[in-house]
Amino acid sequence: MARGDEELQAAGGHGAIAPNGKPVESVWHFPRPPKLELVDWRVRVIHDGSVIVDAPSAWRVLETSQAPAYYVGSEFVDLDRLEHADRGSLCEWKGVARYADVVTESGRVAEACWTYPEPTPRFADIADHWAFYAQRVDECWVDDERVVPNEGSFYGGWVTANVTGPFKGGAGTLTW
Repeated sequence: MARGDEELQAAGGHGAIAPNGKPVESVWHFPRPPKLELVDWRVRVIHDGSVIVDAPSAWRVLETSQAPAYYVGSEFVDLDRLEHADRGSLCEWKGVARYADVVTESGRVAEACWTYPEPTPRFADIADHWAFYAQRVDECWVDDERVVPNEGSFYGGWVTANVTGPFKGGAGTLTW
């Protein structure tokens, strides 16, 4: 049995309908290099009682072993709550990412989100879209489902009821 098959079967198998009404899928069936998928699912991010994101749709980046990362257009982000951080990083597929802090009345969450101002041509659709670490903000939602953060602090994937693992990011998964 291949990695992820047990979890996928326990969820009803590929294409079964999860409790959130979406088809069951395994991160081990996601491609490498990753692909973009536009979904008409409402995406929200809330921190310290403030709505940071409320978007009617999002791009999902689907990559083998990782929970999907959701990217929302800047027009759906409260940009007044973001302050650019000094950090950048390089993704071999998407290009150079820039990070931002989320700032509310109660304080600052360092590097809570990131964007690709000039992604590679394959990922041009997510230019100036924002993704958020569910580990660092209070709440992330896909439609009416509260997201479970991806384990660890490196990957910004969002785990929902229809996505099965195991997911890269937790202890002992670095070499997967």
